[in-house]
Amino acid sequence: MHYDRVTVVDHPMVQHKLSKLRNKNTSSKDFRALVRELAMFRATRPRAIWRLRTSRLKRPSARLRASRWPARRWSSSPSCARASAWLRGLQELMPSTFVGHLGMYRDPETHEPHEYYAKLPDSISQRDVLVVDPMLATGGSATAAIHYLRKLGVKNIKLVVLVAAPVGIEAVLSADPDVQIYTCAVDECLNDHAYIVPGLGDAGDRIFGTK
Repeated sequence: MHYDRVTVVDHPMVQHKLSKLRNKNTSSKDFRALVRELAMFRATRPRAIWRLRTSRLKRPSARLRASRWPARRWSSSPSCARASAWLRGLQELMPSTFVGHLGMYRDPETHEPHEYYAKLPDSISQRDVLVVDPMLATGGSATAAIHYLRKLGVKNIKLVVLVAAPVGIEAVLSADPDVQIYTCAVDECLNDHAYIVPGLGDAGDRIFGTK
């Protein structure tokens, strides 16, 4: 299945770690570690994120032109508490990026998103933003987070997830004409409880060990 503005990171190591995440016998400790490792590894893959700039570097013997990534132009914004392990991996890889928190939760009955917390850098409108969330299911929370950032004037937004469902992808792409989505897998569908199938189970419960 092909979608415009969607990149599936299908590197063998990404898929290997994703398979371990799907295993219901993987402990919460190992689940958190795998999410962190995947965040670090898969963020290096999409070239669109890593747009380098060149600058002059003074060496003892000569000057040269070197490539660098403008990390301080970026901000990472988790859209829910379960994205904390995902965010830690990105922070280890990109320690100079600013971090904003935009909290959304999904009502268990209506599956509608609700904002419960927002703390973003004052300069957010001048930054490129990575919205991070392990799961893209209905797309409600991601769409609400992206809409919130657009109202603040953010121009370049990339949604980075572990696993996505087709309905969630279509919802996000339909709601915003410019956002880019990066995922490790596009799964089959949602079940009656709006969980991704086959998915990872409840990512929040598995990260925090609450079930």
